[in-house]
Amino acid sequence: MEFMKYMHVERYGNDEVQGIELGECYLFPKIDGTNGSVWLSNGLLCGGSRNRELSIDDDNQGFFTAIIEHGIIYPFLSKYPHLRLFGEWLVPHSFKKYREDAWRKFYVFDVADETEGTYLHYAQYTPLLDEFNILYIPAMTITKNAAYDGLLKAMQENVFLVQEGEGCGEGIVIKNYDYRNKYGRVTWAKLVTNTFKEKHGREMGPHVMACKQMVEQEIADTYVTKHLVDKVYSKIVNEMQGWNSKYIPRLLQTVYYDLINEEIWNIVKKMKNPTINFRTLNTITTMKIKQLLPELF
Repeated sequence: MEFMKYMHVERYGNDEVQGIELGECYLFPKIDGTNGSVWLSNGLLCGGSRNRELSIDDDNQGFFTAIIEHGIIYPFLSKYPHLRLFGEWLVPHSFKKYREDAWRKFYVFDVADETEGTYLHYAQYTPLLDEFNILYIPAMTITKNAAYDGLLKAMQENVFLVQEGEGCGEGIVIKNYDYRNKYGRVTWAKLVTNTFKEKHGREMGPHVMACKQMVEQEIADTYVTKHLVDKVYSKIVNEMQGWNSKYIPRLLQTVYYDLINEEIWNIVKKMKNPTINFRTLNTITTMKIKQLLPELF
């Protein structure tokens, strides 16, 4: 395997990550060190910084030397040679208020599967890392259809590795493992600050955030039914004398059109004149269609 650059984590609100908060999201502490990666190539342990492959003489502030000397990563990759670890080598950068015992350690934040060309889900890679006592950044919160206020609150609660009494850390990273941006790419988002002061207990594992279901999700769950989607799908198949993936945009648009055209009055009556964000409703409708007919996607 050759050097692979880690994805650019986009600032939340950027067009590249529009809609990432819709669906199940994992919120992670963001820590401020230097990016590192580790993998095997022809049985040899290799390391990288954000932009280049490393060597003993060019080891990114002691990162590659520490990985070799620590001795845990090589046995892990020998058992799972198709995996590549991405993480943060915690050395002083912009944010310097981490605990003394936190420095000069490697904290994994993503694991790539080279055979599949994908990133593993948090629930997939954590037991593999635990098997070898490899450090990783723990999920703080699991939430669905996160509101901006909820993201801000999570950001304020990030005290992972931060010295007692020094406020919150750098920010949070938002991962939606079902999300693809409008260009079809897997992309994470970040929300960054060093100014908030609220704290929370650590080492408690991620909790599931309780939140009121959004109006748009309730509409989709109630009215975007298997019957509706199958009806539209069958109509397209009959008209086109078969199915082709190029008809997917028509399927998505027609289901959304039928939802609005046929059900909006029922929605208004049942939900008592709700405030609806139709862009969000369109996005959630698409997600619901993909859940109901996954074989098409």
